[in-house]
Amino acid sequence: MKPIAPAHTDGDIIVYFKNADVLVHGDTFWNGIYPFIDNARGGSIDGAIAAANEALGMCTDRTVVVPGHGPTGDRAHLTAFRDMLVGVRKNVAALKKQGKSLDEVLAAKPSAEYDPTWGQFVIDPALFDRLVYQGLGRHSSGQSSH
Repeated sequence: MKPIAPAHTDGDIIVYFKNADVLVHGDTFWNGIYPFIDNARGGSIDGAIAAANEALGMCTDRTVVVPGHGPTGDRAHLTAFRDMLVGVRKNVAALKKQGKSLDEVLAAKPSAEYDPTWGQFVIDPALFDRLVYQGLGRHSSGQSSH
């Protein structure tokens, strides 16, 4: 069991079962769907990216990766998740840096290229974009890229 920096919330852990080569994430990894990032409880997009990067460093191509939501995956699924987080963060941050309001950012659809794959569950694209926008600059770990 390894506590990690705040990601989904301020109390996240990743559990690695070495003999079985299984990595259990809980809500720090949602396979194939946008995650809920609980900004009000210490989570942030930067923390979510840092958690994915840390988890990637703990697994191999053979590791079974158990998400908090979605089907069981592997390192490739976790990499795709991290890349999506980085991409949406980059798009939202660029708009926010231009001084765009939340409504303007949502209208620009910064996650559009990811929506067909990731935006088909409980957390829809507008909600995810809102969570990323609201969490930028909060609880930053400085590890927002891969």
